Amino acid sequence: MTVPAPRLHDFVTAHRRISPYIRHTPLIPSKYLSNLCDADVWLKLDFLQPTGSFKVRGALNKLALLAERGQFDGVVTASAGNHGLGVAYAAEALNLSPVTVFVPENAPVSKRQKLAQYAITVKKAGKTYEAAHQAAENFAAETGAQYISAYNDVDVILGQGTCGLEIMMGLPAADTLLVPTGGGGLISGIALAAKAVNPGTNVVSVQPAASPAAKLSLEQGFPIDPYDHEPTLADGLAGGFGSIPFYLARTLIETVLTFSETEIRRAIFTLLNREQLLVEASGAIAIAPLLTDPSQFAGKTVVCVLTGANIDSAIISEIIQENQ
Repeated sequence: MTVPAPRLHDFVTAHRRISPYIRHTPLIPSKYLSNLCDADVWLKLDFLQPTGSFKVRGALNKLALLAERGQFDGVVTASAGNHGLGVAYAAEALNLSPVTVFVPENAPVSKRQKLAQYAITVKKAGKTYEAAHQAAENFAAETGAQYISAYNDVDVILGQGTCGLEIMMGLPAADTLLVPTGGGGLISGIALAAKAVNPGTNVVSVQPAASPAAKLSLEQGFPIDPYDHEPTLADGLAGGFGSIPFYLARTLIETVLTFSETEIRRAIFTLLNREQLLVEASGAIAIAPLLTDPSQFAGKTVVCVLTGANIDSAIISEIIQENQ
């Protein structure tokens, strides 16, 4: 499969396109993590986007391009929550409709409640993201609505990559980026944008051990999508690693690190307790490598991409009680 790689100017153009509707999120130093690792550690707070997730970037770029091309005639997508919120927000911001979002029956309550705030149609389908994905594709075939992938789309990847562009604009000395990885839209976009600015930047993928699709894909030399994952609190990272992200980024990702559910919960608590940041599992996992093996980052300038904040209050309560 040949996928033309986007260039730096493509990310700059995408950033200009979506800038009126997003937040240029803060990049802040972490004294606690810097001292722990004997490194210069920074946190990219992309969970501060309007929907509580970086996903608005890709959704805005995709829907804006469809509108510019005169190709918007209704869209449908599947989501564990955050991508659906991104599409819903983008459609509202750009005054586009109709939008249909399929979610798994067990999608987090916090995300379903947020989706209900938008003038969209939400449908439940199955217990996994893959079941919702299949239902959404069937809906697209039946109705003619355009299916918007959460990750397997170059326009979406361009939007997600604007996060990497902001990181490198704010901290060009960054030599290690820790990026939560599910379907691969974010890490492929960030890797392409960051390495276009500084080819020496190391991009590290971080995944739950319950869903190591990126790790297995890179090890075996082909994209594994779908992937039959184990249960994980990091629902936004569960499932396969897309073919387009794989072929765009397979030579740009330095390594893939995986972490247990216990280690992910520890990361959530650490951000809450040490940084006063409320971050969902799929975003908090970015600091897990620092907590698990801090010595490997000594002397480096590290950026952890914190991608989402849509976490159920019951989970927060559990994690706090576990650490008392």
